[in-house]
Amino acid sequence: MTETTRPEECSAAGSTVYLAFELGSTTWTLAFTTSRAQRPRIRTIAAGELGALVKELAQARERLGVSPTAVIRSCYEAGRDGFWLHRWLATHGVENVVVDSSSIEVNRRARRAKTDRLDAGSLLHLLIRWAQGEPKVWSVVRVPTPAAEAARQVIREIETARQDRLRVRNRLQALLATQGIRCALTRRFPAQVATLQTGDGRPLPAPWQARLTREWTQLQAIQARLRQLRVARLDALAAGDARVAQVARQLCRLRGVAETGATICSAELFGTRAFTNGRQIGALLGLAPVPYRSDQRVQDQGISQAGRGHLRRVSIQLAWCWLRYQPDRALTRWFQQRFGAAGGRSRRIGIVAVARKLMIALWRFAEHGVIPEGATLKTA
Repeated sequence: MTETTRPEECSAAGSTVYLAFELGSTTWTLAFTTSRAQRPRIRTIAAGELGALVKELAQARERLGVSPTAVIRSCYEAGRDGFWLHRWLATHGVENVVVDSSSIEVNRRARRAKTDRLDAGSLLHLLIRWAQGEPKVWSVVRVPTPAAEAARQVIREIETARQDRLRVRNRLQALLATQGIRCALTRRFPAQVATLQTGDGRPLPAPWQARLTREWTQLQAIQARLRQLRVARLDALAAGDARVAQVARQLCRLRGVAETGATICSAELFGTRAFTNGRQIGALLGLAPVPYRSDQRVQDQGISQAGRGHLRRVSIQLAWCWLRYQPDRALTRWFQQRFGAAGGRSRRIGIVAVARKLMIALWRFAEHGVIPEGATLKTA
């Protein structure tokens, strides 16, 4: 009689195969199972090897004892791989979800074991719980369409270029400060480099001059890139036929909303996403309050600050512009009554509430044409 040295991987065949991905930069760890009680089947493939992934999907159905056409439900954490894998899985009949990594349950011990194998197994058990009717075990990311992702690229590239510009300017000023030099970064800066003197009166050495010149050249290249991107943004706003351009033009009709704010709100929010209520907008922007009430302890934790910080900053900038260019409107009067007579800190708190209310009003205006109460439109 032949003795079996390998345990059976399946104790009870199910109709659904659950698959969790742990995506790394060099390898992917796959965990398969059909039920909570079953020991997961763990496999590792090279990152991005779709041929090996197809082979593992077929072998998993066979080893787990299910039909070759059994449904596969999978998940992975949102991260550096984006959404291309989700779309590939969908075209191959796999029901996949992308999970917000910050919403995943973790052990709160100070020290805990963490490996790709353990993470994949934990994610697999959460997938089964979610599929069996526990929607709050994690937050599922709404995957944008390829067109929506493409529409956001100019806006996000402008944000990246502005961050690069700030980083290079700060580096230039820091380099000058280390030598005791106070010099404005104007267009005459390249001609001034050769005449700069250190704080102790010495001429600036040639290697320093060469590095400052190269940093200035990089800064000018970023400036030129920003100018090109802004022209592209204005061209898309003026002549674009896509929904993003249409929504941006609609928002620009309101006084206090200019091209920059309109294009960002359209590309990131109203032109590429579908909302059903205002609470979803506040939650996405991170402007929703986070209460803390436990027993006798009541604490104000402020706003959640979830989502992208850039959108939150833009919404607050739009709120300040609204107070300036719509001074007699309902939302402005509400702000002045509640926070106007208080101090600076109260006004900074109140502007967050105005931003949340304003973004909901802009969504209704863009989606349903409902003009904010008392708002004035720009003349033709």
